[in-house]
Amino acid sequence: MCNRLVANELNWPKYRAMLRLARWSAAEAQQSFNITPTQQLPVIRALHSQREAILMRWGLVPHWAKGVPPRHSIINASLETIDPSAPKQAVPYRRPWKYGQRCIILANGFYEWQDNGAGKRQPFYIRPNDPGEGASFMFAGLWESSTTADGVEILSCTIITMPANELMAKIHNDKQRMPAILEAQDVDTWLSVSPEAAHKVLKPYPSELMMAWRVSKKVNSPTNNSPELLMPLISQPPSTDKIVSHG
Repeated sequence: MCNRLVANELNWPKYRAMLRLARWSAAEAQQSFNITPTQQLPVIRALHSQREAILMRWGLVPHWAKGVPPRHSIINASLETIDPSAPKQAVPYRRPWKYGQRCIILANGFYEWQDNGAGKRQPFYIRPNDPGEGASFMFAGLWESSTTADGVEILSCTIITMPANELMAKIHNDKQRMPAILEAQDVDTWLSVSPEAAHKVLKPYPSELMMAWRVSKKVNSPTNNSPELLMPLISQPPSTDKIVSHG
């Protein structure tokens, strides 16, 4: 599961070069400490042999839906259901997977909630274990286009999720899931090859490349959006206050 992202300092010069972007424009404007489903995400896709960074609605709107979002927002796509060897299922992201509509969603980090029992859930902030300015994750995603009755194209996306690595299993301890995160060497494969070959790069992201810490429950409300949301809690005992990477 992945339902909250942070995009507050994306290093666009780095990604323009690394991803060989031909267009980026409006995607650079996205700055948020608490991106929620239905809001806009900075997305990289390959279209007509060119790579572009654009903003898309988070929550897949099926091609056949005439631009009308479904009742339940499709913010995540389970890796198990798009596996080529899995039984066919009627899921809306089968079509974009079949037609190679894969994308990369950039985020400086994301939030996940740990189940502490008795209905108590503690939010964590997870980010790359990289001291560099603008360090970001590259989430594997799928995009779709749907046209309204008035002829307006709605572009939307969903983030692929998979079984958690060791670090995320401790945090998202009820369902033990995490977003599929791409390593730099897998970007070209993900954006450019057949679905069968692209599927092979979806593997557990190394725990040692991530770091996480407890944050305020203010993040629970979509109306809160400030740097304060990223601050580590200091009210916990030192032994449990912070997880820094794996181990």
